[in-house]
Amino acid sequence: MRVTIRAPRPDDVVPYAEAVRRSAAHIGRWNPVEPDAMPDLLSRQGAGLRTFMIVDVETGGLVGKCNVANIVMARFCNGVLGYDSYLPFVGTGRMTEGMRLVVERCLTSPELGGLGLHRLEINVQPDNERSIALARRLGFRHEGFTPRMLFLQDAWRDHERFALTAEEWPTPVR
Repeated sequence: MRVTIRAPRPDDVVPYAEAVRRSAAHIGRWNPVEPDAMPDLLSRQGAGLRTFMIVDVETGGLVGKCNVANIVMARFCNGVLGYDSYLPFVGTGRMTEGMRLVVERCLTSPELGGLGLHRLEINVQPDNERSIALARRLGFRHEGFTPRMLFLQDAWRDHERFALTAEEWPTPVR
């Protein structure tokens, strides 16, 4: 593996801000560009939100970030993935490697160090072909279209909805 995943840390504040600024044009078409958001993100970590930093093993550089948001346990055991990739790693396959690790961690039982989720969702704006391709590479199936789902860049944006359950994941998940 060329990447590893880990929880965000206070010492990520500066490298995260630099990665987001460097990647603003890449991120900004689809998501808010918020280079100073790491302190707030750190304070919101908990049962309903878990963030994973995707890190290049060789350089230690930030490849990307994945939020697992709207985590609901009990009979649902569901979370929603949202992610950004950062230059210079865009297009190198590292984000896909990292997201495989995130999905595995999400679907693994807490006893084995995972989140114990059964189902994951990814919602992507219809024109975001790279993110849709990533969802498909990970094995997520298309579930439908949600009009005016999220308020982004001063407008309500439509999204394509993808999902995956533990039974569909290609590796044995406990």
